[in-house]
Amino acid sequence: MSAVAGPGARRVVVVGAGLGGLAAAIRLATAGVAVTVLERADRPGGRAGRLSRDGFEFDTGPSVLTMPALVAELYALAGESMADALTLRRLDPAYRAVFHDGSVLRIRGSVEAMQAEVRDVCGPAEASRFVRFAAHLKALYEAEYDGFIDTNFDSPVDLARPVRIARLARLGGFRRMMPLVSSFLTDWRMVRLFTFQAMYAGMSPYEALGVYAVIAYMDAIAGVYFPDGGIHAVSRGLADLAVRAGVDLRLSTPVERVEVVGGRAVAVRAAGGERFGCDAVVLNPDLPVAYRDLLPEETTPRRVRRLRYSPSCVVVHLGLRARLAGAAHHNIHFAQDYAESFDDILAGRLQRDPSWFLTVPTVSEPAMAPDGGTVGFYLLPTPNLRGSMLNWDAQAPRELDAALRRLSAAGYGDVSATVAVSEVVTPQDWARQGMAAGTPFAASHSFAQTGPFRPANVAPKVAGVVFAGSGTTPGVGVPMVLVSGKLAAQRVTGMLGLPSPVGART
Repeated sequence: MSAVAGPGARRVVVVGAGLGGLAAAIRLATAGVAVTVLERADRPGGRAGRLSRDGFEFDTGPSVLTMPALVAELYALAGESMADALTLRRLDPAYRAVFHDGSVLRIRGSVEAMQAEVRDVCGPAEASRFVRFAAHLKALYEAEYDGFIDTNFDSPVDLARPVRIARLARLGGFRRMMPLVSSFLTDWRMVRLFTFQAMYAGMSPYEALGVYAVIAYMDAIAGVYFPDGGIHAVSRGLADLAVRAGVDLRLSTPVERVEVVGGRAVAVRAAGGERFGCDAVVLNPDLPVAYRDLLPEETTPRRVRRLRYSPSCVVVHLGLRARLAGAAHHNIHFAQDYAESFDDILAGRLQRDPSWFLTVPTVSEPAMAPDGGTVGFYLLPTPNLRGSMLNWDAQAPRELDAALRRLSAAGYGDVSATVAVSEVVTPQDWARQGMAAGTPFAASHSFAQTGPFRPANVAPKVAGVVFAGSGTTPGVGVPMVLVSGKLAAQRVTGMLGLPSPVGART
């Protein structure tokens, strides 16, 4: 059961009700801390937010939910069951992948089902190779979870423990992702299917470390889930759980700055003038933006000023009056020249032959659209604002037209004739929402920005300030952000001399 914050409880302010901030708030509240969460928007969720237009409900950020045990752990810490609040369904297929030659591969809901799929499309030899690869991904995930993902680093020395390094190296964690995956799989379609996730980490699979192959493990082996009500239902559920655990959640309350006295955070000032005194602060906005906007300028570490950022994306939200022919919940359309598509993005160019992603949540949750309608989430990877000089505000209408043409050319029907609602989100829009370099994928995960080399979740020059979210450890993605909330809570309870409710290993 959760502890109850008494009159003399230590006070923590969490700025931002994104998934990382909510996870930290719940963990701190269950440790007996008096927690206040200040959120500028009128809904919780941060990037995992919600856009409502004319009866259509759009998830504005993550469209893939993996590792739901991390959410269940938060409910358990508060003495509740996730099953009583959220209904999650494992998707089968998790993805439908379409290649330039017209072939289709579906990532199925179990290793056994996927083995059969690979056998049918790629042959029995590749199916056997897939089974060995799946076992390897599982071993890699288990090797790095405790010591690389679910860990607070104080220095690079924390990574350099002989047993940890040796095991990760033996499993190929420090090889490049492409040669690691290609050492198991030989069909070009399978290689693409298990390397495209490198873009989530802000890297080409030809450059990303093998440790990031665990993203493919989370997607394809551990399973992809979807909650009734959409991904935002997780945000809403965790916000409600936080309130039940005793958190004071203030929506529509933008923050002006963290008040620092004698090198220590002592309060948070809301834009409306209200002052929230505290013993520690958890900052959930994008880390470089949190330093820039909320802390004294001189406290920003040099490492943060020199960050390299992940590519960005254009998202087109589509509310359609009809169903999309043949669509699965998640659909990936791969470019013919796979390497060139990455080269273009990382060189600051729009893809000449693009790979793109389409989520259709109404396949699983028809209630997100009016009767007979469809919600579509089209995503096209692009350079970030530091990687190109495009006028994105002028480009937005062209991206809408291009999305409609691609959808129709891909066999989804005459999409343009059924559009009821559309909204385009460009890198410039991501920047307006408070994301550094105009990317929702945060700082890239190059070796120099990974693990102990990623921006720390404690501010080195301001005592009592801790960070949560994708800009700090362990990184990008819903599971990683939830873990970041756990790591932030551990930092705070350590500062305050309190026991940390870490929960069971996931």
